[in-house]
Amino acid sequence: MSSSKQKKKILDRINEHDALLILKALANEDRSIARRIEQIALEHLRDIDVESVASQVYHALEGIEVEDLWEQSGSTRYGYVEPSDRAWEMFEEALEPFTNELNKYLDLSLENEAKNYCAGILKGINQFDRESTSEFKDWAEDAPDEFFERVLDDWKKACKTPELIQEMEDFIKHSLGN
Repeated sequence: MSSSKQKKKILDRINEHDALLILKALANEDRSIARRIEQIALEHLRDIDVESVASQVYHALEGIEVEDLWEQSGSTRYGYVEPSDRAWEMFEEALEPFTNELNKYLDLSLENEAKNYCAGILKGINQFDRESTSEFKDWAEDAPDEFFERVLDDWKKACKTPELIQEMEDFIKHSLGN
């Protein structure tokens, strides 16, 4: 096997954890490589498609099965779990990867990107609220409105740029009809 084929095979076979360790080792060895890695990372992080985020949020919420709610609520061997309370928890759990990603943008001081990512989350929640016919939604009736406001408020608290807050308010008014 040629050396280039072997290298390609190795790159195709490493997992995310291995890739991260290798990337960090390269960055530690050479400052110019570290700067290039950071540059590529920023290019990747700045490429936010609001529609794609909204679609992912919508599908995560739409994917919550009412049967899972029923299995995880009501009388259990540990006591009684109110179905509507568990539904709210499940709604929050479905949004957690997205709010974690939003917080990453905020932690990196990528405010415009955070605004766009937040807009995608809000649009996905709004779409779920307006379009979903899932039986689960009936158990978490007010959750979409509550989490919409919570995500928006958390983003506003972290945002330091009044112009971005105004842009978000305009987006909500014109694109979401809220």
